[in-house]
Amino acid sequence: MSSFWARKKDDTNRPEGTFQRQDENDHENDPTEHQEPTEHTSLLSRNNSQGYLSPDDPAVSPYNLWTVRAVRGLSLFALAVSFMWWTFLLVSIFVSPPLMHSRGSGFFEFAYTTLATGYLVLGLLFFAVPSKAMTIWGIVLSTLLLVDMIIIVAVPGLRYEEGWVGIASVVWAAVISIYQIVQNRAVAWGKREEEERLTGREETRRSLREWAVVLFETIILAIMTIATVLFTATLILRARDVSLEAPGRRYSVHGDTYQVHLACVGNRTKNDNEPTILLEGDWGPVEHSLQPFIDDAYRAGAINRYCYWDRPGLAWSDNAPSPHSAGMSVDVLSEALALAEESGPWIVVSAGVGSLYSRLFASRHLLEVSGIFLIDPLHESYLQDVGNPGRGFMLWLRGVTSPLGLDRLAGAIVRGRTREDRVVGRSAYQSGKFIKAKLQENLVAVTMTAAEVQSARHIQMGQTPLVIVSSGQEMRKDPEWATRQEDLSTITNTLLAWDVVHDAPHEVWTVGEGRQVLEKRLREIVQDSQARRPY
Repeated sequence: MSSFWARKKDDTNRPEGTFQRQDENDHENDPTEHQEPTEHTSLLSRNNSQGYLSPDDPAVSPYNLWTVRAVRGLSLFALAVSFMWWTFLLVSIFVSPPLMHSRGSGFFEFAYTTLATGYLVLGLLFFAVPSKAMTIWGIVLSTLLLVDMIIIVAVPGLRYEEGWVGIASVVWAAVISIYQIVQNRAVAWGKREEEERLTGREETRRSLREWAVVLFETIILAIMTIATVLFTATLILRARDVSLEAPGRRYSVHGDTYQVHLACVGNRTKNDNEPTILLEGDWGPVEHSLQPFIDDAYRAGAINRYCYWDRPGLAWSDNAPSPHSAGMSVDVLSEALALAEESGPWIVVSAGVGSLYSRLFASRHLLEVSGIFLIDPLHESYLQDVGNPGRGFMLWLRGVTSPLGLDRLAGAIVRGRTREDRVVGRSAYQSGKFIKAKLQENLVAVTMTAAEVQSARHIQMGQTPLVIVSSGQEMRKDPEWATRQEDLSTITNTLLAWDVVHDAPHEVWTVGEGRQVLEKRLREIVQDSQARRPY
């Protein structure tokens, strides 16, 4: 008690103003008193004797660091670029911009850009919640994308099909995957620094929300990684398929924009009036449908020479720029024949939808076509079905998922499908090129193609010999089909024969009776063509 009063007395004996000066000295000794607050000091509480915030305080955030904010800004810029490129590729499926045409389907570059855009969106949505799982998945994903990039660049056939657009897209996806790893680690570093500075320790706890975010990120990245594994496996199949040699040759057409495949079997003779059969397939590659039958007829001596080709997007032919109509296909066929120095005379032989192409070719080569042979042909009135919007949407959906190659991989692994099956055989319809060709066919069926076929009907040479062989099954199944077959028998004034093979399916040549009728009529139209043309 006495000591207290002694100190009190001592204080009262101090000169006036001593307390004030001492207080000022204390403030002068505080190095932060006269400094402007920075992003490192502005968040510290002055009422807290230790200067630390609670770990749960919203102010404890990696966004406090300008480096983290800069990384986020860069991510937003990359997302904007990626989204614009994604939109550009989406539009190019339907309308090819100049210098943007892909000789392949164009679906692979769209898939890689979708992956990169989705990865950026995921990283920005959960930017402030970095995790080791995201880093690990990012390393796996970037490794796979680098492998895909190497495959595309190293295999000449793939490099040719994908072009600079495909290569740029896979490189972009690989760069984004590597960048996401850097972003994740940069945010983790910033989060740890801010926690240590503002709370005095690194926060090792995670809230239930953060654990849910980490789980969601892991699931999405696992899905992306599985998709990329499928991309890689499909690329390996494609690398094997492009090594399959094509019979005949591939010719650059349409201003060297793409190439089409054309092959001719049999030797030319000095007899100028001897016709050459020009084949046009049905829905798929002609090598899997009509060409084997015609080849048998050639070996049996029914015909002396024939040529066949693949429409753009089928078998060994590249995809054409969009939009692409039947008339455009006929134009590039004419160009390829000219480059091959093939001049006819021609007897055009076709089946199904290929009959539309043959009729267009005949109307544009009136003096060179000496016969038209149609096998269960598709009437132009059915172009409404070909151009059905619902069918077009399903083709587009199949196209954008085709890089996953689920059906192609299952066929190769489980069913033992060969590269021949995938290029010209029963699995050809699974390729992105084929799907793109069918989508192009769908988009212009009721507009450009319908108008071209109607014009061809008006200018068809009346004296051109015509043979039609129809499927009895199709005619019994659909009375309108029978009516349309009869209508097609009037496209010229010289109908040599119209046969209905009663038990034959749409592919008439697949049954014995159908093959006999076809071979018989083929001989007759060849003989008629020779008799009509002067020596």
